[in-house]
Amino acid sequence: MNKNMGTSDKGIRIVIAIAIALLYYFDMISGTLAYILMAVAIIFLVTSFINFCPLYTLLGINTCKLKK
Repeated sequence: MNKNMGTSDKGIRIVIAIAIALLYYFDMISGTLAYILMAVAIIFLVTSFINFCPLYTLLGINTCKLKK
């Protein structure tokens, strides 16, 4: 599994995940929408920590700076 996410992608995903968690914590979202967004937030966090996004592989995107 090759890394395909750059640092800016990781940062953006982490900020979005934290924002979703805060919206849920302060009861600004609830019900089915809250569960869907929390699942998206968890996926964003996991993919950020492992530096790999399966969707990027399918679309042929690679934002990771390769060291030469």
